[in-house]
Amino acid sequence: MSRREAVFPANRHALYEAHGYSAAIRSGDLLFVSGQVGSREDGTPEPDFARQVELAFANLGATLAAAGCTFDDLIDVTTFHTDPEVQFPAIMAVKQAIFPQPPYPNWTAVGVNWLAGFDFEIKVVARIPDAQP
Repeated sequence: MSRREAVFPANRHALYEAHGYSAAIRSGDLLFVSGQVGSREDGTPEPDFARQVELAFANLGATLAAAGCTFDDLIDVTTFHTDPEVQFPAIMAVKQAIFPQPPYPNWTAVGVNWLAGFDFEIKVVARIPDAQP
């Protein structure tokens, strides 16, 4: 059985320490990334929604990089939205910039009514490239 190993990006510990969770867990060749939000370095929400989505993806990218992964290694994506109908155009603009062509990861979008002060959250499962020790 694989041992789980916590993964943290550099300079992104405010929310993790405040709420007691890991940014990601490496288990074998899989990386399970906790929900990433559009927080600033101090853990507070970015008030502009489009920028919040961009920051959530940037925070996700930093967590993936800390494990030796990129967006190309994503297998499964789940996003959470407080107002999907209104928010989708901004979300899709960022999504299309990150994933401009197939193959796309599978994706599940869930409407929710609370995200601890945030309006968008993204969690993923990635396969860690073979080159990783």
